[in-house]
Amino acid sequence: MYAWRITPEISSDLERIEELRRVLARGTLPRRWAGRLRRELEAEATAASTSMEGVPVTVEEVRRILAGDRPSSVKEADARLVEGYRDAMSFVLRRADDPGFSWQTELILGIHDRVMAGSYAFGAGRFRTGAAFVADAAAGLVVFEPPPAEAVPGLLQDLAAFAQSAGGDLPPPVLAALLHARLAGIHPFSDGNGRTARVLASLAMYRGGFTRPQFTSLEEWWGSHRRDYYDSFQCLGSSWDPDADVTPFVAAHVRAQRLQVDSLSLKEATERVLWGILEDVVTEDLGLPPRLADALYDGFFGRDVTNRYYRSLADVSVPTATSDLGRLEASGLLRAKGAGRSRAYTGSEQLVEAVARAAELGGPPPSMPLETQRVWVMAGLAGKVHGG
Repeated sequence: MYAWRITPEISSDLERIEELRRVLARGTLPRRWAGRLRRELEAEATAASTSMEGVPVTVEEVRRILAGDRPSSVKEADARLVEGYRDAMSFVLRRADDPGFSWQTELILGIHDRVMAGSYAFGAGRFRTGAAFVADAAAGLVVFEPPPAEAVPGLLQDLAAFAQSAGGDLPPPVLAALLHARLAGIHPFSDGNGRTARVLASLAMYRGGFTRPQFTSLEEWWGSHRRDYYDSFQCLGSSWDPDADVTPFVAAHVRAQRLQVDSLSLKEATERVLWGILEDVVTEDLGLPPRLADALYDGFFGRDVTNRYYRSLADVSVPTATSDLGRLEASGLLRAKGAGRSRAYTGSEQLVEAVARAAELGGPPPSMPLETQRVWVMAGLAGKVHGG
């Protein structure tokens, strides 16, 4: 297995991650908000991971795909890869707390099969049979040469055996980093290696007790810091070396884990306040069921809310969804665009003003564009939540 060591920087980040786990474990989230948070983080992680591998999707498109409402702008094949990544994450989270769980090669193959949406053409769930090269597309250079194909099955068995034996001894963020680096170095598949490695790292975190969604995926962070991500692999060298010192990768991975959880904790606290305001607007101001907050939440951020998308969130029938969205439009909080199957709703200036008023922020300057008003309100909420 690769060489590595715990540096003072890694140790400090591990302490902070453990502290964040204890803090988050003490908090109990409202049920509806917990579900919404899970969906938000799932969409953001899926969009980041698939787009890193060249699948051209935005977070908003991924939200709709995962809700069964694929936008016409997204190809069906790309939508399947988005759904495949979501299915791979769901698979490992289902397996993670099974009392009979064990790290096995077939588990890794099962993850890859789902990541590649079961596509035979993409080699889903099968090891590569030929040579592989990792290239820097921008520079047109080969930057890493993985081991030969005939070595892959044995190396994956060694990787699973290492995870099985070391899982209870290593801090979960360190194990996640080592599995990530090792799978990336072996490069066992013709495609989907990065996605599979990142899902495997998420599984290691969940198995280690980091079950909050803020901990179980680094995709959003890596997606926003791609250069850092790719640079962290330089310690693997230019070709396969089973004894490479991957301390720099472990340090980058653990640091990213700490920074992401810090960032998501602040973001989640602010958006939870927004959610509470929207539920109050729906139930107290309008006298409507709390489920309608789902539509206002997306609408507040300027996202398109279709009937089909809203139905998946609120678990209601077509007539009920039509009625709910119509009532929000009549209230002035949502405005409609398009007609028929393409009809969608988004948040209005009145919605932003209602949130600002409820949060006692005053009103945004009337000349301010709507998108800027949204940013202004969220900054005000963040200031109240984090500034005391």
